[in-house]
Amino acid sequence: MKKKIKVTEAIFPMPVLMIATYNEDGSIDVMNAAWGTMLERDQVLLNLSSSHKTVKNIKERKAFTVSLADASHVKEADYFGMVSGNNTPNKFLISGLTAVKSENVDAPIINEFPVCMECEFIKCQDDEYGYGVIGKVVNVTAEDKVMTDDNVDISKLEAISFDPYTHSYYKVTEKIGNAFHDGLELKK
Repeated sequence: MKKKIKVTEAIFPMPVLMIATYNEDGSIDVMNAAWGTMLERDQVLLNLSSSHKTVKNIKERKAFTVSLADASHVKEADYFGMVSGNNTPNKFLISGLTAVKSENVDAPIINEFPVCMECEFIKCQDDEYGYGVIGKVVNVTAEDKVMTDDNVDISKLEAISFDPYTHSYYKVTEKIGNAFHDGLELKK
């Protein structure tokens, strides 16, 4: 029997995304965003608050990067979600991580996160359901160490997901099936 529980942002797994931009002085800003998804094959949608420093930077620079947080950097990823760029403009320096400038968009690529989507800002969607930042993915990079046969291997990536019920992070690693294949035996 199912039990009624509290309503919360409970679609699992919630990805832990690192959204990186440049501040007006050229320094790097990064925030942790669990409310993000693909809108189309080459478009991301981030449900953020318009008060975030990162959102202001995205609108100003017309670009951002989205990196997948991994288990090796959970401390830094969590820190980026706890500290606001509005109050701590040097939070990226404090993290000890490093970055390079994207060759494709006006945004930084964080070296330590192994997968990065470089995005051009398309628009903000602001209505009673939230504030969405939409971007077009113009390039994706991945470290060799997380690849198998030219594809990102999630067991090597060790991406982390956020559990909104317990405020915990979990490592996503184990393959349990084959999409668009395992259900074929029921399609008789």
